[in-house]
Amino acid sequence: MSTKKKIGYSLAALAVLAGIGVFGKLWLVMDSSRSDVADNKTVLADYRSSDAEAIKRGEYVMRLSDCAACHEQSFAGGYKINTPFGELKTSNITPDRETGIGNMTERDFFNAVRLGRGDKGFLYPAMPYTAYAKLNDQDMHDLWAYVSTLKPVNHKIDENGGMNFPYNIRLAMAGWNLLFFDNSGFKPESLKTASSSDQLDLINRGKYLVDGPAHCSVCHTARNALGGEISSKYLQGGALGDWYAPDITPNAHSGIGSWSNKEIAEYLKTGSDGKSVAAGPMAEAVEHSMQYFRDSDLQAVTAYLRSLPASDTPAPKAFVMDETRKKNAELSFEVNCTACHGVQGEGISGMVPAFAGNRSMLNNPTNMINSLLNGARAANTADRPTAAGMPSFDWKMNDQQMADILTYVRTSWGNQGTEVTAADVAAMRKQTAAKEKLTAPTLK
Repeated sequence: MSTKKKIGYSLAALAVLAGIGVFGKLWLVMDSSRSDVADNKTVLADYRSSDAEAIKRGEYVMRLSDCAACHEQSFAGGYKINTPFGELKTSNITPDRETGIGNMTERDFFNAVRLGRGDKGFLYPAMPYTAYAKLNDQDMHDLWAYVSTLKPVNHKIDENGGMNFPYNIRLAMAGWNLLFFDNSGFKPESLKTASSSDQLDLINRGKYLVDGPAHCSVCHTARNALGGEISSKYLQGGALGDWYAPDITPNAHSGIGSWSNKEIAEYLKTGSDGKSVAAGPMAEAVEHSMQYFRDSDLQAVTAYLRSLPASDTPAPKAFVMDETRKKNAELSFEVNCTACHGVQGEGISGMVPAFAGNRSMLNNPTNMINSLLNGARAANTADRPTAAGMPSFDWKMNDQQMADILTYVRTSWGNQGTEVTAADVAAMRKQTAAKEKLTAPTLK
């Protein structure tokens, strides 16, 4: 046999093996056998659970999964989600036959929630089926029981109408799933991660919540250019368009390494640990979901986050402002910010973020820039019903003035943060379509 033929046969064999590998991975991704435990006869519009305990458990699963934040309080959908690939709208998940999921059976529901396969085709991972894949069968049965009690709402949604071509083609998500979707159930940690079996149980409950219903990695993990989570960056911080979900590993300066267990649980329950105050998507998560967590589940989440290896993010190199710039920024802070944040950056505990001694000042400045430009609102919770609001200052300050005041608070009162530049502010102003600083009219 000639060398040329040998090379040809070898390449053909490699192609066959590669094809088998791809087919095998596709089969694993598409496998829906886990859904066989669900009923496939009765559609949701014709079903209403009579099991009061299952309905109650299902409502708790809904809270754990933060369904109301995206699907609205009525569950009729329409919430807009901006992605790098276009705009998505959340679907109607009420039992309405025409515009909701009333024609789904329980098995269809299992496939949609855990596999990302809806009645209109493949779902986008903005619906975090990549995390919900970890939901166990009992939680899914209970969630189905709860959904059966929802009021049908006729509200037609064009979910992917705002997505750019070719991302508006749902079939393309089959390829995305092949690359990034792990179609497997929850995998508990081993005893190596805990000092006792009781501690292991607590950690594994926390891992189930974090990786499953609470879908923390969806926001707090960086993504690649195609929107897939980078596993090596698990919970080490991720961009959310106009917001930034910070590192929540035990890193002492960029994460939660300096927080006490009580502070972590309090922040999740109320939206504040006494210094930091949740805003943006995190405030929504606290308001619609985490404030409803049982104390035991808050402790479990805390235990799991504590068990993780700390990220290797280094401490930032502290920026030193020149005296003139610092003096002007200090005056601007006194005029514009002290009424709420205090003369010494002490804030108002539980309501207004403190700047002094707040390690969040070391983090990515995206959230600070967005809040100063566009304003923000804290979470409204049962424990902290007065949700403080941050007014917008886009109309009052130009890019350099904002950069200076933010750099000042990030480098004062013991903080050793990095500089915020006028270019950073300008980029966010453009991205969020914030107003430009008002100019005084010219008198004629």
